[in-house]
Amino acid sequence: MSARDLVGYGRSRPDPQWPGGARTAVSIVVNLEEGAEQGEWPLTDAGAAGADVPGHDLGAESMMAYGSRVGFWRVLRLLSERGLPATASACALALAANPLLAPAAREAGWDLMGHGLGFDKHYLMTEDEERASIAAAVSSLTASWGAPPSGWYCRYAPSANTRRLLVEHGGFGYDSDAYDDELPYWTRVGERPHLVVPHTFSNNDNKYAKGWWSTSEDAFTYLRDAFDVLHAEGGAMLAVSVHPRLSGHPARAAGLARFLDHLLAAPDVWVTTRSAIARHWAEVNPA
Repeated sequence: MSARDLVGYGRSRPDPQWPGGARTAVSIVVNLEEGAEQGEWPLTDAGAAGADVPGHDLGAESMMAYGSRVGFWRVLRLLSERGLPATASACALALAANPLLAPAAREAGWDLMGHGLGFDKHYLMTEDEERASIAAAVSSLTASWGAPPSGWYCRYAPSANTRRLLVEHGGFGYDSDAYDDELPYWTRVGERPHLVVPHTFSNNDNKYAKGWWSTSEDAFTYLRDAFDVLHAEGGAMLAVSVHPRLSGHPARAAGLARFLDHLLAAPDVWVTTRSAIARHWAEVNPA
């Protein structure tokens, strides 16, 4: 994974042939991480306020718990009321900590993407540690969800070994450990083709926690503009990343709701799951 491809498709971008003649595919990823953070204060309203708390930061943990107890259900409702599916990007410890999440997400038509065992830093692991962590995560996620994850996405960044270890483990139709394109693409792991469905740090509500978005109008404007540009161009995939502990709050959920309504008002849009995108790509643009 350390070999860089700065060329990609270039000017010869393939026709994605999205179902129904859609101009744009939209993938909404809901990150289920609450309970897996191990006492940290990542992406909460605390910011860096608790950086000096020894041991568990009980304030940040309570803010995280909001996402599991309240925010998830609000995000689920906003999507379900509009008949829109999503992908649960789930840490195994988070699903195990709240057994209500997986059945509700599955009932709503969501699919599952593995997001690690906990807040794992794969890029700091030895190869054996990472292999064991992936196996433990898949085992736990399978028990919670009732089926193994169809794809994989590390928190922030993979190691140079991650993709090879995913292929070695087997069962993954794709990984999303890339931010470098607006279409899926094939790469090779040894002699085997492997599909990458890129993720996003751009269309991502982590901008709230970083102070780059302040109000729901900031989020709505940003996501609306991203969609409008891609939809006008045609032939791309828009990835949107949502965290229940952030966008699940009422003031921020309002922006998410406006964005979802904007999608529904546009013609020729395919709002779908990441596994559906991966399956479609393998069919119409095989390795």
